[in-house]
Amino acid sequence: MSAALVVDLAAVTIQIGLVLVGAPLLVGVMRQITARLEGRAGAGVGQPWRDLRKQMGKERITPEGSSIVFTAAPLIVFSTVFVIAAVSPFLTTRSHLDGVADLFAVVGLLLLGTVALALGALDTGTAFGGMGASREVMVAALAEPTILVAGFALSTRVNSSNLAAMVEGVVHSPAHALTPANLFAAVAIGIVVLAETGRLPVDNPSSHLELTMLHEAMVLEYAGPRLAMVEYAAAIRLTTLIGLWVSLFLPWGVATMSTPGAVLVAVAAFVLKVALLGGAIAVVEVFLAKWRLFRVPELLAVSFLFGALAVSTAFFLAG
Repeated sequence: MSAALVVDLAAVTIQIGLVLVGAPLLVGVMRQITARLEGRAGAGVGQPWRDLRKQMGKERITPEGSSIVFTAAPLIVFSTVFVIAAVSPFLTTRSHLDGVADLFAVVGLLLLGTVALALGALDTGTAFGGMGASREVMVAALAEPTILVAGFALSTRVNSSNLAAMVEGVVHSPAHALTPANLFAAVAIGIVVLAETGRLPVDNPSSHLELTMLHEAMVLEYAGPRLAMVEYAAAIRLTTLIGLWVSLFLPWGVATMSTPGAVLVAVAAFVLKVALLGGAIAVVEVFLAKWRLFRVPELLAVSFLFGALAVSTAFFLAG
């Protein structure tokens, strides 16, 4: 086994470990920042991990009349985000899994997780489950095309829909980061990240008010280890989407060579960038209120418009 292959395998292992361990900590950091800005002490950065441990020790509860769809949904949701976390070019563009990290595959996995959780909510037969599922599918139907359109704009400069190729293109040509197409795509995907992860102004992650819930309405019937898996998957989804954004639009630090030093720099850069962007989102959320449900499509329509502008600008400048 060559030294380069060992470094590549180590990079993938470290990346998976970083996301799995760091995802709940990122949620804890964001909650702690919000608490401090609101004048509260906060529960501490490690509270999400303590919540997961507590839920793992509780009893599984299965609603009467539900089927295997309800029980399988948490596993499917977790599996989809785990695969995205493993194949995305967070630390290196030389991973042997980068070939799987195609834009269309990642979007498909995101949609699969959303649909699985929505079907699990519908399977319970409750009013809140159906309400949350319908709202979540509406958001996904408007958000997923935006990722494809904006990603298509990024792919034009490298003639590939592979995420690693997109990242490497910006690393080798830093001027691409400031092109109009890149800036439009950054805004478009940034709005989608907020929508896909249930952040303000689309959804309030700390609210349990029945009439405003999206994600929480779908998981009300889950308890114990299943609820822990759903919440863990939500934390990983937040981390991976923020990681994808910083990797695509702020890729400096991502290793393009199979050397231990480059991987160590990539680890430090990834942790710093994700923590800073997560903290920035938490700060902005303190000054935002949740929008009415019927205004959410307007926001997602704006994101799609930015994605369309990114594509048209990319082709116009290329021509």
